Amino acid sequence: MAGRLQDKVAVITGGANGIGRATALRFLDEGAAVIIADYNETTAHETLDLAAAAGHAARIRFIRTDVTQEDQVAAAIALGVSTFGRLDCVFNNAGIGGAFGPLTHITAEDWDHTFAVLTRGVFFGLKHGARTLKAQGQGGSMINTASIAAFGGANGPQAYSAAKAGVISLTQAAAVELGPARIRVNAICPGLILTPIQGDDLAALAPIFERAQPLPEIGCAEHVAAVALFLASEDAHFVTGTAVVVDGGLTAAGPRTVQVVSGDALTQAYGLLSGSTGQPSKYTIL
Repeated sequence: MAGRLQDKVAVITGGANGIGRATALRFLDEGAAVIIADYNETTAHETLDLAAAAGHAARIRFIRTDVTQEDQVAAAIALGVSTFGRLDCVFNNAGIGGAFGPLTHITAEDWDHTFAVLTRGVFFGLKHGARTLKAQGQGGSMINTASIAAFGGANGPQAYSAAKAGVISLTQAAAVELGPARIRVNAICPGLILTPIQGDDLAALAPIFERAQPLPEIGCAEHVAAVALFLASEDAHFVTGTAVVVDGGLTAAGPRTVQVVSGDALTQAYGLLSGSTGQPSKYTIL
C-alpha cells in the first residue's frame, strides 16, 4: 500500500535530531524522499544509519547546513531537486534555545543569533522553497516550527518567545501570499517535548514533563512528527495559515497554568535550578 507521502520530496532543516529526526523517519516510512539539512554532522550520520536500518537508504541524503546562511539553505533545497527530481515539502525546523537570562544582561550578539536561527532561517526556507514550488507549478506544503512560547511571556526565554511569535506571523503572511499558487504554509507549536535540546539529563526531566499538561504522558518528537505528516500530506489540502498546537492540553489549561507549570519545567530544562550555573549553548541545534 502506498504511503501518505508516496513519491514526495521533503527538505527538513534540523533534520538530524529530535523533532526533525522523528519527522524524517516518519516521512520515509510514508514513502517520501528526504533531505536532512543540519549543522550537526554526527547526529546527521546517526539519522542516516537509522534510515538505512529501516530500508530507506536510497531515499535520504544529508547536507551540512547553517540556516543563518542563505546560500546554504538554498543549496539544501536545490539538492532535493537535483537528487530526487522535485520538491513537495519544506519543513523549517532547525532551532536553538538561544539567548537566556534577564533582559538587562542578554547581549545583542546572543539576541541576534537567536533570531537568525529561529526566524531568519525560516524566512530563507520559505523564500527558496517558494521559488522552487512556484516554478514547478504544482503547489506544495511548507511547515514551520514555532512554539507555545509564542503565546505568553512566561512560556520560554524572551528572545526565543519573541522569535517564535515572529514565525507564526511570518507563516500567516506567507500563506496569504502563496495561497494562489496552491502552496500551503502552516506552523506547528510544540509544548513541552522531551528532546535533546532540553539538556543532558532527560531522565530527570521526564516526570516533570509528564505531569505538566492535562494528558498524563510525556510529549515526544513523534507526536510532532505525526502532525507534520498531516500538514505535508493531501489530507491537509485545505489547511493553510494556521498554527497547530501540540502540547497535550497545556495552553488549554489556562494562562496561569502555563506560566507556573511550563515556566518551572523550562527553568529546570535549562539547568537553572537553585545552585546551578549551567546555561544552554546558543549553538545547541534541535
